[in-house]
Amino acid sequence: MPKEVIAVDIGGTYLRTGIVRGNKLFNYVKSKTPKTKKAVLNLFVSEISKQITPNVKGIGISCAGVVDKGILKCAPNLPINGVNIKKFLQLKFNKKIIIENDANCVAIAESKIGQGKTKKNFIVLALGTGIGGGIIINGKLYKGAGFAGEIGHIILDKGKDFEYYASGKAIQSLSLKHFHKKLAIQELIKQKDTKSEKILNEISMYLGQGIASLISIFDPEVVILAGGLRESGNEFLNMIKKQAYKYNFIPRKTPILFSKIDHAGTLGAGLLFN
Repeated sequence: MPKEVIAVDIGGTYLRTGIVRGNKLFNYVKSKTPKTKKAVLNLFVSEISKQITPNVKGIGISCAGVVDKGILKCAPNLPINGVNIKKFLQLKFNKKIIIENDANCVAIAESKIGQGKTKKNFIVLALGTGIGGGIIINGKLYKGAGFAGEIGHIILDKGKDFEYYASGKAIQSLSLKHFHKKLAIQELIKQKDTKSEKILNEISMYLGQGIASLISIFDPEVVILAGGLRESGNEFLNMIKKQAYKYNFIPRKTPILFSKIDHAGTLGAGLLFN
């Protein structure tokens, strides 16, 4: 039987696990991410234990945040900042551990089996609780001096970053302000009222501005939108495109597409071993 990799994708809202065999994901499981460090680490152990088999050659971890020598840093949406996840899991399971930023894992998946498979230069924008970015240049994941791709933290306006204006948290904050409850982007699209349209216009404007800036800097062949944005539909995608092309300096309309890969972050974590 071919070797398998346990894939784990830990984000601010969910922890996802599965088995990656070849380029395919099996045994996918999704759990709510706990709010405390101890609970998150316990969930890591329990969910990985459920997936472990004699054929497992390693564990790939996709994390929302900056990863430095196995230590998770600068992860505002997770309670495990400063934890050496690699060392912790190696002691528990005695397996090879590879850890990578979540959006980079999505970019790896896209480069192998997704919208970026035939491209040498592209950008992935992953919208979840925050905003992540993965950059592929000349067919390889671009990491700069180590931490490139923190797209969610580019400054857009008044000292506030991309995440502040256009992330899942930003959408929930605006819906709380206008509707006194947290709504996902799909719910806002379905409502088709003035308040919802105002929120969608604002979010699409900031997404478009951010994407236009990235296009001007990197001149990618394509921009791939992953994460929660995939569920928003073509109407909202067209709103984003309109804004991106409005602010774009490059003299062509760079394609902006939705990812077609289900659970791309989890799959990409497993593909770290390929």
